[in-house]
Amino acid sequence: MITLRLLRASRTSRSIYPTFLLVAAVLSSVAATAVAQPIGMQDARFLLARTGFTPQTSEVDQYAQLTRQQAVDQLLVQTTRAASTPAPAWTGEALVPYRTIKDKSDEEKKAFRENEQKKAFELRGWWLREMLVTPSPLTERMTLFWHNHFVSAQQKVKYSQLMYRQNILLRQHALGNFGAMLHAVSKDPAMVIYLDGANNRKGTPNENFAREVMELFTLGEGNYSEQDIKEAARAFTGWSIDGDTGEFKWRPRIHDEGSKTVLGRSGNFDGDAVLDILLAQPACAEFVVSKLWREFVSPNPNPAEVARIARHFRDSRYDIKTALHDLFLSPFFWDLGNRGTLVKSPVELMVGTLRQFQFSYDDPLPFTFAVAQLGQNLFNPPNVKGWPGGEAWINSSTLLARKSTLERLFRATEHGARMTTQPNMANAPSTKMAQPNEAQSIAFKSALGKIKGQGALGREGRIQFANAAAMISYDPNSWFAQFGVGVDALPTPAQRIAMQQALLPLEPTAPIKSDLTGTALLRTMVLDPVFQLK
Repeated sequence: MITLRLLRASRTSRSIYPTFLLVAAVLSSVAATAVAQPIGMQDARFLLARTGFTPQTSEVDQYAQLTRQQAVDQLLVQTTRAASTPAPAWTGEALVPYRTIKDKSDEEKKAFRENEQKKAFELRGWWLREMLVTPSPLTERMTLFWHNHFVSAQQKVKYSQLMYRQNILLRQHALGNFGAMLHAVSKDPAMVIYLDGANNRKGTPNENFAREVMELFTLGEGNYSEQDIKEAARAFTGWSIDGDTGEFKWRPRIHDEGSKTVLGRSGNFDGDAVLDILLAQPACAEFVVSKLWREFVSPNPNPAEVARIARHFRDSRYDIKTALHDLFLSPFFWDLGNRGTLVKSPVELMVGTLRQFQFSYDDPLPFTFAVAQLGQNLFNPPNVKGWPGGEAWINSSTLLARKSTLERLFRATEHGARMTTQPNMANAPSTKMAQPNEAQSIAFKSALGKIKGQGALGREGRIQFANAAAMISYDPNSWFAQFGVGVDALPTPAQRIAMQQALLPLEPTAPIKSDLTGTALLRTMVLDPVFQLK
């Protein structure tokens, strides 16, 4: 079994670009000087890969001329609060109340379920497309981060409209104020349904939300007691939803008006008051910063640095950009020892590969199934704790599945498929593409077979899946041209090093043969386990 430990061990293997590593080591010893100088191509690529998805060379060029301070400032200032991809038409439709479904026939109920499932597929495709075309990858990375922090899942929520609304809410607050987001998400209808808030009423409090808001959203284990949970649950009574509209609804008749004691403070608290008490705890800022550290820096947070950043975070009244600014300018973030220590999630692997190589596609449906098969089904985290991430993404089965997925993506080029024009991933993809050849038509055959077995898409959906998979392609000539080499030419050592640095954060696990050219060379680099790291 190939483990992350084995991947990291590759750093001790024979380097094909020792000069770069030597220079980087020298620079790290004079960090004060480096901070005031342009970060260069390699550091720019590292910054953009860690804070977004694998960048294209054109994106790296823009940041390479900036200092660390300038690069981080630019990264944060260009973030957005809304998606650029038009939402599916049904997101504006009224919900069909549950109570009306109960009285329908079995056939009507089945039709309703199938329609919701179709919407679910479209919703995943919509978000994945947004990740592919967004002008601010950090915004989508943070939206995904909060999706895995404030967890809810469509499997229980049912309504795609509510999951869509929550996604919009998370993006709106993704780089805003954590306190405001906590209050908003706590009243979000999808969250109320997922954590049984509608069943929380005076006399029979439901503790699910009170427990998770402390353990998973704000404080972490060990910073509250079971009695705190019981008291807080009473404060959240009355938070419900309107069964007809799906909107949040306050029901004062089922709210417990009695005095509660939470974390040493007593009073006639409602839910908002309890949330403010949680935000006032020093443990809250440290808990959130520690999670951000594991997302962007390394698996093992440095306690002193976390405490420092958390103090600034609290002093800013939980301004998320303040925390990220400190995190991205921390010497630990730039430390060479922390590079290649994080594993790309399935979404990062898929979206990053598609963006970096400027793949052309018509419908993102195959990509949504690919990331789900790799363990990250968007809008459906496995449980209330979300996807564990980190080394949990990599094991003998998932590493093989990742390799197989990448092989299918690049298979068309092995049969001579070429695009006549270079796609522009900064805009919505064009539907004017080359007709699918045999190689493209079979590229996702094995994945489609799994979908057929599930019966999830239905016949129409399976045809859509097959057609969409057949239209996936990219232009290898354009990619190789960035490095001044033809797709079938033997690259010089310098060109090979440049390509390797663009694809791998560390040295490959095995030396790459010097006589490889074109897709054989590219395939060797992409299928190396180090490609899974960032």
